[in-house]
Amino acid sequence: MLAIRLQRIGRTNDPSFRITVQDHRRSPKRTRGLVEYVGSYDARKGKPVINGERVKYWMSQGAKPSATVHNLLVDAKVIPGKKVNAHNKKTKPKKEEPKEESKPAAAPAPEAPAAEEGQNTEETKTE
Repeated sequence: MLAIRLQRIGRTNDPSFRITVQDHRRSPKRTRGLVEYVGSYDARKGKPVINGERVKYWMSQGAKPSATVHNLLVDAKVIPGKKVNAHNKKTKPKKEEPKEESKPAAAPAPEAPAAEEGQNTEETKTE
């Protein structure tokens, strides 16, 4: 089975990746089992360069994208759908909260009632 996944090619502390189609049993670090390069992704710039036609072709042939590549393809609008949780299964995905327009300032909370007689107060009575 084929997999579409990232292959790191960047220097230390400068992550950049190739998007490759290769045999899923092979390590992404090796070129053995590599079928084709279909794009690149520079993590610092954040914009992937993807050949959408080739990705769609390989997906029609049975290649499955990794979770991270799937999210990149959804962002680039190569494939329709929702993003998937790319973290490990123990990490819960963050729910996207709808952005709310600026609301008018809330009314200030009413002041606390005065202390009742018989209770200790901060002020001490000197008689």
